[in-house]
This record gives sequence, C-alpha cells and structure tokens, in this order.
Amino acid sequence: ELYWEESGWQLAGRKLEVILEDNEGVPATTLAKARKLVESDRVNMLAGVILSNVAYALVPYIESQGIPTIYPINSADDLTQRKRPKWLIRTGFSAGGNMHPFGEYAAKVLGYKKIAIVSLDYAFGWEIAGGFQKTFEDNGGQIIQKLWVPLNVQDYAPYIGQIRKEADAVFVLALGRWTLLFAQQWAASGLKDKVPLIAGGTYSDEHVLPQLGDESIGVISAHHYSAALDTPANRRFRAAFEKKYNRLPSFYSENCYTGARVVAEAAKAVGGRVEDRAAFMAALRAVEINDAPRGPVKMDPYGNPTQNIYIRKVERVGGKLQNTVIYTYPAVSQFWKYNPEEFLKQPVYSREFPPCRYC
Repeated sequence: ELYWEESGWQLAGRKLEVILEDNEGVPATTLAKARKLVESDRVNMLAGVILSNVAYALVPYIESQGIPTIYPINSADDLTQRKRPKWLIRTGFSAGGNMHPFGEYAAKVLGYKKIAIVSLDYAFGWEIAGGFQKTFEDNGGQIIQKLWVPLNVQDYAPYIGQIRKEADAVFVLALGRWTLLFAQQWAASGLKDKVPLIAGGTYSDEHVLPQLGDESIGVISAHHYSAALDTPANRRFRAAFEKKYNRLPSFYSENCYTGARVVAEAAKAVGGRVEDRAAFMAALRAVEINDAPRGPVKMDPYGNPTQNIYIRKVERVGGKLQNTVIYTYPAVSQFWKYNPEEFLKQPVYSREFPPCRYC
C-alpha cells in the first residue's frame, strides 16, 4: 500500500485497483477466493500468499488460467526449482537458497566445526536447516544434531536441555512467538554465555526484534534484508514506513514494497498493456531493480530473485536493537555456487534431506 500511495495509485499511467481477499491460510478457501478474483472480478494479476501449503495448492489454478501471479513472501524452495510454474514468480526469497552463504560463513569465517540445529518442524524449517547444513558440511563442518520442534510448542526447555555438549554453536530457526519463547528460555538455560547462537534470518527479523532483550545481543543471522542497512534507498524507505506505520519495516514489509515495484516496472515495460498476459508475464520475469531497499534485485530464469545476502549481528545502537550488517554476499543465486542442473537432481530439502550423517 505504501508503494501504491507513493505512485498515486497509478501503474504505467493507468488507474490501479486492488481487491483484497483473506485466504484464511486454508487451501480450499484460497482456491475459492482466487476463482472469484479471476473469473468474477476479472483481475489482471494475482499477488499475495504467505503459507506454503496455500502457495503450492494455488499453482494448478494459476497455471490453468494463465494468470500472471507474484508471491512476495512465500519462500517454498520448489516453487522456483523443480516445479517452476510458467505464470508465477516470487519477489522474496527461496528458504534454502538464503542459507547457502551462511553455511559457508559459519564454517569458514566463524570457524565452527560442530553445530546443533533447533528448528521448527515444518517445511520452512526443514528448508532453512537443509540449505544451511548443505553448505556448512560442504565446507568441512558437521551438523551433529537436529532437534525438530512442533509448532504448538509452549516450552523450549526440553529441547535446549538436549543440546549436545560438544556443539561449537547452536543454529536456531524461529520467528514471531517462537523467537520470543526461545530467547527467554535460552537466557534462562545458562547456555547463553557458553555457546554462540546463530540463526535463520526470521529469528531476529524486525517483526520481532523490538520485543527482544539483551539475551539476543550478539546473535548472528543471515537474510536478504535488514532495516539497519545503510543505503540511500533503504534510509528513504525506512523513514517513509516508520512515519506511516510507526514501527520498523521488516523483511515482510520490504518484500511486498519491492514486489509492488516489480509489478510497476513490468507494467511500464509493456506500455500499460497488462491485458496481454503473456507479454506482461515475460516483463515480470525480466525486471531488474538496482536500488530496492534491500539492494539490487534481478529475477533468475527460474522466477526467483538473485540478490544480496547479508550476515547480520544483533547490536544495541542508540538504545534500540538492530541487525547490523557485518558482511555482504553480493548477487546470490538460489543455487549458490552449484550448477543448477546438478543441484536439482537432489531432493528438495526436507526433514530427511540432507541426512544427518554426524548425528
């Protein structure tokens, strides 16, 4: 909405109309709402979706209708890997792909040899853990434990209590309420000052960061955005976002803001003729943005952004916690340094893959 307001609710000189529907996180509801939007409201494109079960369930309908679609948030790896829909791109990230640089960083720069993983037990958690494990082990490290935590967890203490003593570090994947619960119990466990904590990017993302305390200072994570990123584009975006919503922008905010801009750039490229679905979809796939708040964004041939991945460290600056960027991996592909064809011969990251050979 912020991007549309800044654009005067115009796309390539045409008035923009946005129709919002709530999919309730239910695949059947999503399909019913999509039918209404496409067949009754006659929209020119679809955008949205957060949960992977919904994201995958919608693909057959998108493909059968040939309706240009963007997912600004959903990060299910296979959407831009083995499955590769013709009528869909995403403008956020691939879960496993975002972690590939971090596995290498943990092994080569942080020098960790043995890591225990504590992750939420669902597809996003499996893919984040899998991407990290693959490159960490390819660079000589060992994942010595994987503790899968159910989504209805109320108490992390039993999981923290199982962490093996020989772990050089603990890698955690959490977000929202799970981050708050974990952080509180990590602080109480006595491990905080003994074992370094590193994390998937959502753990300390700005949607939860202001609610964390000193127990989270020093946590190192990797993500494609930080509100503390010190560039002209991000300073401007952050100021506009904070003024309007009175809170920090998170990666959710930036993904959607940049997603809106991708749509605008594609509409411009086809001279506003968004009714020509094939041309509009081709334009969406060809968008390159050099000055997004997160940094340069370019769509790869599979429909996923190639973009910077930032190694961030939680610090207190001016009395507030922030994800200070301590290292940047530029123009990272979801396939990292691997040959895409070879990479795609392996299964999608899951609870079982990669196998835990050192557990």
